[in-house]
Amino acid sequence: MTSVTLHAQAKRYVRKVPAIEPGFTVRVYERIQEGAKERVQVFEGLVISTHRGHIPTDASFTVRKVVSGIGVERVFSVHSPAIEKIDVKKVAKTRRAKLFFLRGRSGKSARMNERFTTEGEYSVPVEEIVAETETEAKTETAGEETEASEVKAAV
Repeated sequence: MTSVTLHAQAKRYVRKVPAIEPGFTVRVYERIQEGAKERVQVFEGLVISTHRGHIPTDASFTVRKVVSGIGVERVFSVHSPAIEKIDVKKVAKTRRAKLFFLRGRSGKSARMNERFTTEGEYSVPVEEIVAETETEAKTETAGEETEASEVKAAV
């Protein structure tokens, strides 16, 4: 597929999320399917790396936390439908893009200069998300005809 087609398809899956950077302590709310039940599981930890990807839906970030003395890391896709929301709890000042060196550190050497965030500093208002999805749905039906002609012209 061409780059134009990939970008056009990715637009409908992009959601509003806070700007996530290495050094942020985040709380990721993820929907988990267990048999017939569905629940929300929270994973809270330090963002040690981010990946932007070639198209917006390729973006991902790695979160690390220590549980019972063992480091646990998870890679989350930013625009995954399984992620319900992302809360930024603390912001640390970092001088690196990747914080992989924290894997080998513990105790005081793993500390970072961080500050707590305010209630709405990194939140995404729900009203904006609902309004955007409604306008996208209306323009999507009209835009499908123009996108198809643009793709044919690009090929």
